[in-house]
Amino acid sequence: MEIVILAVVIAVVVIGALGGLVIGSRKKKQLPPQAPSGTPTITAPPVEPKVGDEAETPRDEPRRTIEEVELPLAEPSASAPVVEEPAAPEIETPEPTAGRLVRLRARLSRSQNALGKGLLTLLSREHLDEDTWEEIEDTLLTADVGVAPTQELVERLRERVRVLGTRTPDELRTLLREELLTLVGTDFDRAVKTESGLETPGIVMVVGVNGTGKTTTTGKLARVLVADGRSVVLGAADTFRAAAADQLQTWGDRVGARTVRGPEGGDPASIAFDAVKEGIADGADVVLIDTAGRLHTKTGLMDELGKVKRVVEKHAPLDEVLLVLDATTGQNGLVQARVFAEVVDITGIVLTKLDGTAKGGIVVAVQRELGVPVKLVGLGEGADDLAPFEPEAFVDALIGD
Repeated sequence: MEIVILAVVIAVVVIGALGGLVIGSRKKKQLPPQAPSGTPTITAPPVEPKVGDEAETPRDEPRRTIEEVELPLAEPSASAPVVEEPAAPEIETPEPTAGRLVRLRARLSRSQNALGKGLLTLLSREHLDEDTWEEIEDTLLTADVGVAPTQELVERLRERVRVLGTRTPDELRTLLREELLTLVGTDFDRAVKTESGLETPGIVMVVGVNGTGKTTTTGKLARVLVADGRSVVLGAADTFRAAAADQLQTWGDRVGARTVRGPEGGDPASIAFDAVKEGIADGADVVLIDTAGRLHTKTGLMDELGKVKRVVEKHAPLDEVLLVLDATTGQNGLVQARVFAEVVDITGIVLTKLDGTAKGGIVVAVQRELGVPVKLVGLGEGADDLAPFEPEAFVDALIGD
């Protein structure tokens, strides 16, 4: 019994000794020494981690302020889109206006030969009886020459044919050319007035019904003036037709002419006023003002155009008021001409689409109606197809070669 107890005691001692060795071999984190009871505990700040040898080397360099720190330049992101400046429109050089109508004569003669050749054919008949003279009258009336001018021409032709007696083709052509020139008129001053005679630019106002090519004509007129060496400012005072200002500015940009414009539906008189003001400030030679072409009521048209005219003349007098008419409208164009002539003092006429009609007699009719000359004619859709009107070239195109 005693031997068993002794063995148990020895086993316990051995196990305890082995346990002590195991515990002692473990690395335990030593706890800070306990302060005596009643003393406050002070926790030391954690030690900052050290990186390399420099961390243990104190720095004696002075600290820099934020203003002294140079930040690296930001490099453009590869994904950011590069915004390119729009390229300036290339300035075009319009072709010279001198002799332009002669160069466009073939285009004009194709549409007008029915009038000239028809008259020559009738006058070449061996016997010019009353039926033949009536046919001559009908030919002239169909070409929109007008009743009174037609009667005058027929009377003069009858008298000259009677006196002439024999009628060779060359004699008839010469006779008809002379009479048509008299009818069209060679004594009109057809130059577009663009010189004010003052220190201000020449001011030209363009009027007409929308659809006649009014805004396009204003842009082409700018090209005519630039081709003749004049500097131009455009006033987009047609604020009631969508995109009219954009259309006019496009024409101006092509020849380097500045365009003054305002908001759509804005006051036309205000824009016209600003255009003239800018023209004076820029030292421009000419200011072209494109006006609205509404014909809802004559009263509204009169008020609007009258206001534009009054406001513009606060800067300088108007030098030219050009009425744009579509030659293909014939007698309807004369009705429009009468309305505009009652509103403003028309000083010149621009006939567009003259190459697209055989009714060249509208030149005579509209001059008789208004008492003012045709100064420009449009003979196509090209940028330089607006030509100064030349009676001789026009009549030559009528009767052909």
